[in-house]
Amino acid sequence: MIMLCVLAFSLGASPALPEEVQITSTPKNHNLDSNDNFSADGRLLCYDTREGVGPGIGNSQSIEMVEIATGRETVLYAPRETRTSPDETRSAPGVGAVSFSPTAHKVAFIHGPLVQEVAALGYYGKPNRRGAEVVADGSGALTWLDCRDTATDRDTLPGAHRGGTHRHEYSLDGKRVGFTYDDALLPQYGRTIGYMEAHPDAPGDASHYFAVLVPVAPAGAAKPGDIETALGDSWVGREGRVRAFIGKVREDDGETYTESLFTVTIPPDVDITTADAGSPARYPAPPKGVSVRRITHTWAGGIVRGSYAGDRIAYYGKDAEGRTQIFVVPTDGSDRDPDPAKRPVQATLLPEGAAAGLRWHPSGNTLFCASNSAIAAVCVAPGPRFGEVVFLTPEDGVPRTNIVASPDGKRLAYNKPVPACDPDGKRLFNYKGEDFLQIFVVDFPDDDGDGIADAK
Repeated sequence: MIMLCVLAFSLGASPALPEEVQITSTPKNHNLDSNDNFSADGRLLCYDTREGVGPGIGNSQSIEMVEIATGRETVLYAPRETRTSPDETRSAPGVGAVSFSPTAHKVAFIHGPLVQEVAALGYYGKPNRRGAEVVADGSGALTWLDCRDTATDRDTLPGAHRGGTHRHEYSLDGKRVGFTYDDALLPQYGRTIGYMEAHPDAPGDASHYFAVLVPVAPAGAAKPGDIETALGDSWVGREGRVRAFIGKVREDDGETYTESLFTVTIPPDVDITTADAGSPARYPAPPKGVSVRRITHTWAGGIVRGSYAGDRIAYYGKDAEGRTQIFVVPTDGSDRDPDPAKRPVQATLLPEGAAAGLRWHPSGNTLFCASNSAIAAVCVAPGPRFGEVVFLTPEDGVPRTNIVASPDGKRLAYNKPVPACDPDGKRLFNYKGEDFLQIFVVDFPDDDGDGIADAK
């Protein structure tokens, strides 16, 4: 039996704060990875086990879930065989970055090449992976979301890709899956974003048809106004029609670059089969009718988040002192809009700045983020309480990362490192000599149900 060490660790919290509850305790990483980890009914959380035996997702050996009420862990998928390269720098297959569907009892995640495919495809890598889906019942039955086709003697199969998809995110209606994408055939092109949807013409063994959403320029070859990379993306609204992202754009002087907030709009009548899958000499192109719009012209970063209602986008920007803070902008606005109400507004004035972990409460009245190792709830409801911050966990120097909100907004889950010991009291660590990441939850204090944290 594995025990939790008691040294330098306590579950106690300040009486003024909600109680932090530890859900997992087994000696392995339970990485939420800032995905959509709650099941639709809020009873379960999915995670991967990266950073246990080696670096990165390539060494994650299972996709799992935990029942919050009992702490019971279930392996949803684990490859039958894993392999590390002779020089121990690469591995296969690698599975990770898992998200629950909001409409079905299944999860989507990254899957690298199977061990039997390594000789032909190579080991796990950013441009060498695809999306997989399993039913969340422990059966391990897997289907492939997308088709990977790296042939160099012909055009790429329509609806397939030639690289790797990553951070698969279902739209809230479950009909589309967004992702970031890295190309293997033309690696001079940087990361971009795309989407897929179930389609009868999906190629090969895939259930979904693939398309990029944002055309990117080769590194160093961009013209003024061109985007070289697109990433940090998420859906805006429930229907998968708008995706917000951070684009690295070459400015008008032809020399400088800025990472800024953009949106890409997918019309409701778009035909995904009009996308160009590309060729060994031609980069893929989006479906006809897709349009990209720039929202900010100053630095923006992180994983941006669109509100459930689709009316606003939250992102990280810089305050006057150069600290990272959260900003909010109407989806149809910009920092150059003639209407001041359509311009970005700074939502936080956190002395330590805002760290990764940006999330919306489903009401649209609160944003969550990390700051100074703690989780903060920030009121973004219009009115006198806008910008009010309530800390939900102690600022105790123990990092809380990978924040995710339950579908009903009543609970947050996150990762926190916890000392663990074997039965003889010997400390156990991951491959880097660090404590394993465990999953914690904390209830959102909202007695009146307005989606704004109660300050106690």
